[in-house]
Amino acid sequence: MKPRNIAVLMILPCLALVACGDGDRAERLKAAGPNPSLDALMRVADADAGGRTFGQCLACHTIGKGELDRAGPNLHAIMGKPVAGGSARYGYTAALERIGGHWDRATMSRWLTSPQRFAPGTKMTYAGLADPLARADVIAYLEREGRSR
Repeated sequence: MKPRNIAVLMILPCLALVACGDGDRAERLKAAGPNPSLDALMRVADADAGGRTFGQCLACHTIGKGELDRAGPNLHAIMGKPVAGGSARYGYTAALERIGGHWDRATMSRWLTSPQRFAPGTKMTYAGLADPLARADVIAYLEREGRSR
């Protein structure tokens, strides 16, 4: 097979993934209104889009009920659990333990925006998710997965 044909075959799966993307993003943003609040974004959030974004989290986290922790804790049913208390088996940093409270939508959005700003000294190296709609989508996914598994 010619190198050019091989390159085309390698690109096709990537194009298929793009086709499965968030085609209604612009409509959802419009429906949320100008300068939308987290509540407005949650009304248009798409848990399936959040699941696709959450794929990058799977390098360090699991989400299935009873699954083991990895470099980060298992996130099954994390919403509503104490910050630094979602997994009894995981060793949370003092930086995260100092935060206190529980994981709600606003707290999770702040965490996803910038873990380092949220809890200076945390060992989570993820830079953050700048897109507010993507954060709302991930939160919708976390809420759905906590109920469905």
